[in-house]
Amino acid sequence: MWLAAARAPLETGPFAGGLEPGEHAVSRFHVRWYPVTMIFLAFDMEMLFMYPWVKVVSEVGTTAVVEMFLFLGILFAAVAYAWREGALRWT
Repeated sequence: MWLAAARAPLETGPFAGGLEPGEHAVSRFHVRWYPVTMIFLAFDMEMLFMYPWVKVVSEVGTTAVVEMFLFLGILFAAVAYAWREGALRWT
């Protein structure tokens, strides 16, 4: 008797969001979200490099500051290029 109940599909409501989902969980995303994802990952990598830098900047000194501003300059140039090419436009 309890085996039949265990094989039945689980029918529950939404967990944390409180709203019914509008589409299936494995549905495809629109292609315009991929540049946004790449820019997010670039800034995520920036933070990955900044945390250890904060710990050693007092020990290394001016060289560490110059290297971080060089890194941030390259990152800013990449974002400016993406903006100029229209990667951040939604239409």
